[in-house]
Amino acid sequence: MNQVLSQVYSWAHTFSRRSALLAIVLFALLNFFDLVPSLSFQLVIALIALLLGIPHGAIDHLITLPREPRRMFVAFIVIYVLIAIAAGFGIANWNRVGFQVVVLMSSLHFGFGDAAYFNEWRDSAGKARDTLFIGAIYALPAGFLPVVLPLTDHRALSALDRINPAVADWAGSLTSIFRTATLTTAVIAFLVLVLARRLQKANDLFLLTGLSLIAPPLITFAIYFGCWHAIRHTARLVPKLPKAMLQINNGAPKFAIREAIVPGLYAVVGTLALATGLLLFARSHFSYGLLWSTLVIVWSLTVPHMATTARFDLLSFKDR
Repeated sequence: MNQVLSQVYSWAHTFSRRSALLAIVLFALLNFFDLVPSLSFQLVIALIALLLGIPHGAIDHLITLPREPRRMFVAFIVIYVLIAIAAGFGIANWNRVGFQVVVLMSSLHFGFGDAAYFNEWRDSAGKARDTLFIGAIYALPAGFLPVVLPLTDHRALSALDRINPAVADWAGSLTSIFRTATLTTAVIAFLVLVLARRLQKANDLFLLTGLSLIAPPLITFAIYFGCWHAIRHTARLVPKLPKAMLQINNGAPKFAIREAIVPGLYAVVGTLALATGLLLFARSHFSYGLLWSTLVIVWSLTVPHMATTARFDLLSFKDR
């Protein structure tokens, strides 16, 4: 049990839920008065959210392998980059299929990452971990709600068309089926979690459903990725980083969070520079604007990032 580390997880939990609740209340009021932010404003917010969320996945090389032996460390980085390049090439050339794969991949990554976050929090508080069954019951709707519901919302069509017309009709005739299946899964999971007395997880599903139904699709994505998933994953990085744990041992949780964010800030600048370069010099594939080129980069990096973090996710469900 580590009370200071538990404070880091608790802060991430509070911050993410308050962000979602604030967005729900704000857009419920805006909808009531028929005030909808312009699409251009939503696109800017989505871009900012992408940039805010980038650092949490930019230090996989620091938490996955020790720096020695050097050859293994370098080989990991080279393989990681090659996988990202291959994924980016696939998405850029086969927009619709690539987008569909990203939707499935991201939903699973988000959901099981969030479930693992809860188990790691329980570890830090000295509580028993949830079983894989409870974790999966929570993970499936927790990951698909903030991804599938916004993308199957009728309001998403114009936004996706603005980002890249090739992905606007990504779900085709299955749009209503995907939407119904996601909501049904969420309701069943909510009831199971309430019966299992996992009220924090049940409340999460309630907030994610409200956010996905009330806020505009791009805003939902912005809040979820930048203020929910990235924040919770950042909390998970703290016990894996020696400098962050040094701050935990010194009783300084805020400085520990900083130590988990700062090492990944370089990726924000790099992503912006690369996205701008693709926009200028590879216009045949990236002519739809900065947001599309940035999305392709983030999605391509998500492929090796998901594979890297999957091991930690699975370990969180094993008995201590």
